Amino acid sequence: MKLPPQMTFDRPEDERLHRKQRLAAAFRLFSKFGFDEGVAGHITARDPERTDHFWVNPFGMHFGHITTSDLILVNHQGEVVEGDSPVNAAAFAIHSQVHAARPDVVAAAHAHSVYGKSWSSLGRTLDPITQDVCAFYEDHALFDDYTGVVLDVEEGKRIAHALGGNKAAILRNHGLMTVGHSVDEAAWWFITMERSCQAQLLAEAAGTPVLIDPEMAQLTAGQVGSHMAGWFSFQPLFDRIVREQPDLLD
Repeated sequence: MKLPPQMTFDRPEDERLHRKQRLAAAFRLFSKFGFDEGVAGHITARDPERTDHFWVNPFGMHFGHITTSDLILVNHQGEVVEGDSPVNAAAFAIHSQVHAARPDVVAAAHAHSVYGKSWSSLGRTLDPITQDVCAFYEDHALFDDYTGVVLDVEEGKRIAHALGGNKAAILRNHGLMTVGHSVDEAAWWFITMERSCQAQLLAEAAGTPVLIDPEMAQLTAGQVGSHMAGWFSFQPLFDRIVREQPDLLD
């Protein structure tokens, strides 16, 4: 099967709008899947022109209400340069450092989802017990510390260091974080990682899961864990949420 190419843009303003629309859709999907927890959680998208700035959700707005025009632009000093709403201090502390450490990263996602934070309390990375979780085989890290709400950029730097070159990190006693070369990719990795945490919690509650052999896990990682695979897996979800909630594009 030949996969469709990802979009290219002649003007940065077109790419900016595309990223913002994808970001708004990701928030609506996170709300639909129950990843919201009060005011916690954030997804960011690097601005295509001002690459040391990122778009993020307004602090205190429910994921299920966010539209494209609600998103705010924040610089790497934590100042809101477009938009009327404040930025979540934790969003700035974490995402500014991840974006600074990873020039390849366009988007990053973090939320306090139920299964992700439950799994994070075990202080372990995920095992290769299903085909889907192999997307993270040897490509996710553990931030093995917890020091309260992340409000200091130095803590954000430590998280970025733990993430390294991986697509995801488990933040112990906190939750999950995923990154990608597109908003689509970062959002999909979060969705499927949350489900993978759920699957392993269920499997271990029932017995002792059989691990996929390392050679097969590595092979499968190449099949389901590429940038294109992450991007493509998000497309049906984007189409679904836009059809159900077209106002997100406003």
